[in-house]
Amino acid sequence: MMLDTPKMTRPVIRQLDEAAINRIAAGEVVERPASAVKELVENALDAGARRITVDYAEGGKTLIRVTDDGCGMTGDDLPLALSRHATSKIDGSDLLNIRSFGFRGEALPSLGAVGRLSLTSRAEGHEAVSLAVEGGRMGALRPAALSRGTVVELRDLFFATPARLKFMRSDRAEMGAIADVVRRLALAEPHVGFTLRDVTGGGEGRVVFRAEPENGDFFDALHGRLARVIGTDFTDNALRIDLDREGLRLVGYAALPTYSRGSSVAQFLFVNGRPVLDKQLFGALRAAYMDVLSRDRHPAAVLNIQCDPERVDVNVHPAKAEVRFREPALVRGLIVSGLRLALSGAGHRASSTVATETLEAFRPEPAPAPRIYQMDRPSQPVLSRAYAAQAPAPLPDFGFAEAPSARVEAVAPPAPDLTERPLGAARAQLHENYIIAQTARGMVIVDQHAAHERLVYERLKAQAAETGIAAQALLIPEIVDLSEPDAARLLDMTEDLAGLGLVIEPFGGGAIAVRETPALLGKIDAAALIRDILDDLADLGRSDRLKGRIDAVLSRMACHGSVRSGRQMRAEEMNALLREMEATPMSGQCNHGRPTYVELRLADIEKLFGRR
Repeated sequence: MMLDTPKMTRPVIRQLDEAAINRIAAGEVVERPASAVKELVENALDAGARRITVDYAEGGKTLIRVTDDGCGMTGDDLPLALSRHATSKIDGSDLLNIRSFGFRGEALPSLGAVGRLSLTSRAEGHEAVSLAVEGGRMGALRPAALSRGTVVELRDLFFATPARLKFMRSDRAEMGAIADVVRRLALAEPHVGFTLRDVTGGGEGRVVFRAEPENGDFFDALHGRLARVIGTDFTDNALRIDLDREGLRLVGYAALPTYSRGSSVAQFLFVNGRPVLDKQLFGALRAAYMDVLSRDRHPAAVLNIQCDPERVDVNVHPAKAEVRFREPALVRGLIVSGLRLALSGAGHRASSTVATETLEAFRPEPAPAPRIYQMDRPSQPVLSRAYAAQAPAPLPDFGFAEAPSARVEAVAPPAPDLTERPLGAARAQLHENYIIAQTARGMVIVDQHAAHERLVYERLKAQAAETGIAAQALLIPEIVDLSEPDAARLLDMTEDLAGLGLVIEPFGGGAIAVRETPALLGKIDAAALIRDILDDLADLGRSDRLKGRIDAVLSRMACHGSVRSGRQMRAEEMNALLREMEATPMSGQCNHGRPTYVELRLADIEKLFGRR
């Protein structure tokens, strides 16, 4: 028996109208109010603005207004600016040589398609003009009053596509996203002033963020801007980064490992000044700190990769948040090796926030004074008798030679040359674990086990790098079945893996044979390790999984081979430990990122006792 099947109707190809095209483009470019703010502020920066003000109401849903003092536009420019793919930033002949934030010519027409958009602008030597567009319908050009620059006002975002409003988050969440966008752009352009205001309810509104233009060269300006955006704690504990390699330059600031955070909120990456959220770059940043941070801590850094625009493609993501480098391995290597070199150069240094937290722990919490009612107040005669009863007894009138002597234990003063050293001279050991050292400007408290653990770990890593990782041959090779693309990707890393003690070879089709494994790891599940490495390659383009596991074993060996808590140390042993810390890179933190010592300045100690 034959069943009748419905006859398939041939779909009709239609040309979408301009309004629909703009709304589709808006869905890619403008995801939320913060996306609109990003596009408009980047346009202002491209126009050469030195001061930019962003006003918003109700999380940007009802109003976004961006005012700048840039070059402005003429009456002939405004209709073009609201047309799709009309831009002054490229001529279309070379899509790789892009030196501006914007270049597609999509932002303004997309915003005009989904909201009520108005532009008011004045170019030097021309009169101010204004043009409005609502739901994709452009109005007439009108004269306006404006001294210079441009004002872009967007009202009722997504009124033309109300379904998008259902996907908006709370006003507070949208406000936070807008503030994050403005702060990132403020870090990208430290010589430009930024003001962010919440004008919900009308009036002048409330200033949420303000950063005045910074002076000086790039590093001075960025340092001042970082202090305002992230805080002085970061700038006090950040290392200046300035590295060149094969035409690539890495500049910015990276914090010490002991100034780590519980999340990645203090990570800001830029490519030629453009803020990016590229997972491969963040992966490289994480790898640079892999040896000095535990898995639940995140580094803090503000880094800008500068290169020829033709070596990076910024046109691979609708919001330009991700980029694609022509030489990704070179970029990753620059970040990883550059940051590790800077951290090694910092030597034993630890963040100043450790000392601040220590001092705060020393300060007792002030107890509230008990209430005293009038009936409970003692009379003046009662107070006088009480004071007299508590007065100390008068001392006998001894002469100088007759004064009773007090027995004082002689303590050998530390050698002057040792107290001038960064970690000072050892003076005592407390609880068989903490070394107290005297420095020229204060004191240092060292965790002897954590410090020695880092020293032994660095020694073991140096030995492994010098002699290589010993491999252990398997009696029966382990065969791992993979897809052919995965096998090819893994076999491309054969030499790198062999250097870490993992020897593999093709076994026909998509299978590979694991011949040798790192001896340090003992008996391992080679198939699971191979698949973990492939997951990293698929996600980040590179895998440090095997090296991480080897380093973890070296770290455990260092822990067991270091000075244990509870061991009494002689003065010469303690001083030898301090000297080795001063000479060992990254000895300011243990293998897990915790500080190995705390430095307290004498001035701060005196404040604890009210002496200053």
